[in-house]
Amino acid sequence: MPTSHFLTLLFCLLITSTVLAAEPLIITEQLLHLRPSGDREWTTFPEKPQADELNIRFEAEANPGETALLLRQQDVKQTWNVELNGKVLGKLVRHEQDQQLLLPVPPKSLKTGINQLRIFQSGKRDPDDIQVGEIVLLTEPASKFLAETQLSIEVTDKETKQGIPCRITIVNAEGALVVTAAESNARQAVRTGVIYTRDGKTQFPLPAGEYTVYAGRGFEYGVDQHRLILKKGDQKKLDLKIGREVDTSGYVSCDTHIHTLTHSGHGDCSMEERMLTLAGEQIEFPIATDHNQQIDYEPLAQKLNVRSYFTPVIGNEVTTKWGHFNVFPVQSQGPVPDFKLSSWNEIFESIYETPHVKAVILNHARDLHSKYRPLDPVNHLSLTGENLDDWRLQANAMELINSGATQTDVLQLYRDWFGMLNRGRLLTPVGCSDSHDVSRYIVGQSRTYIQAEDREPGKIDIGQAVQSFVNGKVLLSYGLLTQMKVNSRYGPGELVPSAKAWNVSLTVSGPSWVKAEQIQLYANGQLIRSEQIKSAKRGGVKWQETWKLNLPSHDCFLVAIATGPGVTAPYWQFAKPYQPDSPEFESQVVGSTGAVWIDVDGDGNRTTAYDYAERLVKQHQADLEALFKQLEDYDQAVILQAASLLRKRGIEPFDPKLTKALRNASKTVQLGFALYGEAWRASQIARSTN
Repeated sequence: MPTSHFLTLLFCLLITSTVLAAEPLIITEQLLHLRPSGDREWTTFPEKPQADELNIRFEAEANPGETALLLRQQDVKQTWNVELNGKVLGKLVRHEQDQQLLLPVPPKSLKTGINQLRIFQSGKRDPDDIQVGEIVLLTEPASKFLAETQLSIEVTDKETKQGIPCRITIVNAEGALVVTAAESNARQAVRTGVIYTRDGKTQFPLPAGEYTVYAGRGFEYGVDQHRLILKKGDQKKLDLKIGREVDTSGYVSCDTHIHTLTHSGHGDCSMEERMLTLAGEQIEFPIATDHNQQIDYEPLAQKLNVRSYFTPVIGNEVTTKWGHFNVFPVQSQGPVPDFKLSSWNEIFESIYETPHVKAVILNHARDLHSKYRPLDPVNHLSLTGENLDDWRLQANAMELINSGATQTDVLQLYRDWFGMLNRGRLLTPVGCSDSHDVSRYIVGQSRTYIQAEDREPGKIDIGQAVQSFVNGKVLLSYGLLTQMKVNSRYGPGELVPSAKAWNVSLTVSGPSWVKAEQIQLYANGQLIRSEQIKSAKRGGVKWQETWKLNLPSHDCFLVAIATGPGVTAPYWQFAKPYQPDSPEFESQVVGSTGAVWIDVDGDGNRTTAYDYAERLVKQHQADLEALFKQLEDYDQAVILQAASLLRKRGIEPFDPKLTKALRNASKTVQLGFALYGEAWRASQIARSTN
């Protein structure tokens, strides 16, 4: 039986085809699950596909003039050709979201009698589970089909009553992004079912049908929506209103990882479209980071009249064989870091020789590029933040959530970061999008909030904001915002002076269309408190509470992380992992703080776990039992660093001398050394098989 969507589509096609010589031809009513090779990508798909390609023979009349083919596609990651009678009509859109595709059928492509439609994966046949079907052969050109109705939309800000840059999303009754006749220009950036408009206004033709239209403006704003039915010849005007729901006063929204097709050479977003998407998603402090290029957004932002919505910064994704590093600020006409160098020491030397550079970010550290993964167990021991090849990471920031390249385990890079902080690598946590696209990967979907004056987005003090970023005065947002104050005053990037008591005030915020479920608090990377959240459905504050803490008797850092179900709605749908570790995946919204450092010992310094461990190991290396006795007064982070330092001094995790001394140690010390031993063994196995 046809789906409800297909019945609606068929009804609309039939009622608009009464003046034609023939009715639209239904080639298939069903969505088919295809996979050409390999294991399934996700457990949401059956283990066995229905076929490796779509191959349908159908009877039709020859077409003396142009017609069109309309279909529906889902979860397309690789390249798939659509072929009619041996000739390629086009390709499926590489986009995982549910959407329509409309392809012109040139004159004489059809023949009277039996025709053959084939949809198959072309090029490299990497595993790709897709759904495709509900295919209709129209009897008119695509341009005529798209011109059946006219829709005018105006989106205004609830507070100012004025038009506002925004993202408009249009779906059919089943939630699939729909084709329209809208086109990108100086005022709007368009993809299937998505229009970014610089002033909230757009007007375009689209086929008759049933639609839901959404308007939003990224994380801080609510979403307005309207359902409508358009019949052939209709001309309708739609007014939508959106308002700010999340208070981010004192912080500017920043995306540190942004690309364009124009300069990076892949993706689909032109420079002009990028300016409109930045305004539409309310990115106030965008960093231009095309690969090994230093691009200035300023002239084009001025030309397109969106410069008042953001303050652009010139950056560069230094793309090497040994990792990718975003750097800023730089000069558009200045020297470019040498991306062909062969070691971290050389690469970082070249980066820091580039004039004005202050921020250096380690990008997507668990992704494989050029056969190298920076934080692969072959190269890196996550538990203690140590590079096994003795390469020194000289970045001062690290991506924890890259919404264009998410991890299967959303907290994996947090654990890596905790290990780095305990090792003494003071890295600012980063949320970013790595977007190369208008809509497939949404710019600013994950973002970093930097503590800075934010009253005029077009006049942000770049020097102040960059320094605040380097100092770690940030919040990371991927659908939620988590804020923390210690003893009513101190936040991320700051050192809390010694005190008799530790009171931690936490606030979790988000728009009305996001839910928070849990808040966790970590000290030196160890979970010390967790609470379930009964999230308010309204926009704004979802949860708020102050906790009184018992902290270790030594310095530590605090990080709070809130999570909840990922966004599946078509107007801001989260992407699946770019390089998944498992076919099982459940997306999550995340809001986390930067690190707040607690000066428990009162010496006025941020003393890391590594610092404490180094001091103790130097004092007691010759007497392991005495060392273990001293370690009882420290947390697991210090114990792990002590195990690492002993290994560096020739006492490996399974050394008989070490094992014997551990028999008399406390359970806490034994556990720390056991965890280090397991991680060390796993890493050695990985290195031996690499």
